[in-house]
Amino acid sequence: MISVEGLKVEFGVKPLFSGASFVVNERDRIALVGKNGAGKSTLLKILCGKQKPTDGTISVPNECTIGYLPQVMVLQDNTTVRQEAQKAFSNTTAQAERLEKLNRELSERTDYESESYLQLVEKFSTEHERYMMMGAENNEAELERTLTGLGFERTDFERPTSEFSGGWRMRIELAKILLQRPDVLLLDEPTNHLDIQSIQWLEQFLAQSASAVVLVSHDRAFIDNVTNRTLEISCGKIIDYRVKYSEYVVLRKERREQQLRAYENQQKEIADIKAFVERFRYQATKAIQVQQRLRQLEKIVPIEVDEVDNSALHLKFPPCLRSGDYPVICDTVRKRYGEHTVFSNVNLTVKRGEKVAFVGKNGEGKSTLVKCIMGEIPFDGTLKIGHNIRIGYFAQNQAQLLDENLTVFETIDNVAKGEIRMRINDILGAFMFGGEASDKKVKVLSGGERSRLAMIKLLLEPVNMLILDEPTNHLDMPSKDVLKEAIRAFDGTAIIVSHDREFLDGLVTKVYEFGRGKVREHLGGIYDWIRSQSDAETIPAEPAVKVQKAMPARAEETPKAASYNDHKENRNRMRKLERMVEDSERKINDMEKRLKELDQLLMDPENASDMKLVTEYTDTKRSLDEEVERWEQISEELEEMKK
Repeated sequence: MISVEGLKVEFGVKPLFSGASFVVNERDRIALVGKNGAGKSTLLKILCGKQKPTDGTISVPNECTIGYLPQVMVLQDNTTVRQEAQKAFSNTTAQAERLEKLNRELSERTDYESESYLQLVEKFSTEHERYMMMGAENNEAELERTLTGLGFERTDFERPTSEFSGGWRMRIELAKILLQRPDVLLLDEPTNHLDIQSIQWLEQFLAQSASAVVLVSHDRAFIDNVTNRTLEISCGKIIDYRVKYSEYVVLRKERREQQLRAYENQQKEIADIKAFVERFRYQATKAIQVQQRLRQLEKIVPIEVDEVDNSALHLKFPPCLRSGDYPVICDTVRKRYGEHTVFSNVNLTVKRGEKVAFVGKNGEGKSTLVKCIMGEIPFDGTLKIGHNIRIGYFAQNQAQLLDENLTVFETIDNVAKGEIRMRINDILGAFMFGGEASDKKVKVLSGGERSRLAMIKLLLEPVNMLILDEPTNHLDMPSKDVLKEAIRAFDGTAIIVSHDREFLDGLVTKVYEFGRGKVREHLGGIYDWIRSQSDAETIPAEPAVKVQKAMPARAEETPKAASYNDHKENRNRMRKLERMVEDSERKINDMEKRLKELDQLLMDPENASDMKLVTEYTDTKRSLDEEVERWEQISEELEEMKK
């Protein structure tokens, strides 16, 4: 569908990449990966014709259509959501107008036997057949399905787009591109403004789509669920791995090890040649050999090695005073803006050492409750912050609080204490501030770069409670791994607002779901919550609706009703915990069984160096430890409820 030959792009002395050749085939699902600044977004712009390469050719068939979603775009403000989304059907709208014109002409003519009339009938039939092939009759249904899939309520369809935030308006643009059903979809960070449910819907849409897909994303779960091929931009080259992302990671590690061995051998060869030249440079009898060695040195093509992967860097928060047992207690907390209630009757308790996630659609109040906890905005109800709490807070606007006159290095050097100061450059490299980037002034950094710098600063401050609002928005995958490991090793309490499933997986043990003005508690990890949402969708809601209609709302429940409801809620909670214990025990049993199998396989000398088996053993062992810990927590809570 798209053929690329000898592609070269350069903005300065050194090209971003050169000699790139590959083909995008029908139904390809391609992940475009590489470190920040490698040229991923540039390549997408070149593929859609928005930018010209320095050299090389891009061949796209005339009938091939391309849909491109950039990270930033100019948005319209003068239409409703529905009207803006309907622009995706401009081709079918024009076709409908042509049909209407032909139909009107047919109805006005009476020369039914003439040659020109028969030609007009034939033209109408051809155009109508084309219109039907476009699937135009289903346009409105598709439009509504797509908008609701991306998180819009039906009541939003007639609202002006100007009432929505930039993130929601980007969803409208994504909906328009998907509705056009192009042959090739080019998506640059499509999940940036989506919640978990919308991301899952997009995954399913792309899986069922006939379009080829080329995407850039730092959402590991999304990219692995969608793609079947990986193009890596590295060392000025584009390497094609015909496997999905998770398999690419393994192959890339093996390839880098080969690169390192070849690089070390070449460096030894260069050192030997230079030593020979230095030793015999001034001996006339060795002049010919010296010249030969110098020519040999000139012919050596340096082997480039991928930049060192700093994801193995281990960071640990500095020690801090022990906090009270209950860092956050909310009692009937409510927040209103005028007539609009964001949430009400919020009752939650976060215990010391817990790591919890706030999830839900954008605009449902996650960041608002965080601001209430931080004391930034007023609210109704009671919200208590525990004894001896020292909060490390990362807000979405945290980057604006940095001192613009300091350099990147100075910003971190000012907060680093003790031995960690010896590793500042390693830490900066892990968060994409390697080399000369550490000497940049904060004032010249982009918004994403400032956010990363604010995150590093937070990692080095002694706190016993973390509140992180979308901490992964501007981080690449290795940086997210460093942050995730640091939070897992953190012995304090953490509240994390995030839509990144892979980041939250194995990190949080409780999920608070925000939606429709309520905050609901779910025990277990992020995927336990996702499964609970899938189960809930299969339960019919009609009986509850009938009861609601039959019983008028009352301001307060009677004590008897409240007691019954409490009993019912406790009983339901116990049943859920019992199911979770059974599920956890089943997982533990399966993993223990698999570990025994892997033990037997690795005892065989032929398998001892099989990296896939070793990796699986390590991952399974880690997952088993996490599951046992989770089982203990759930069992303990269940026992407490039974007392």
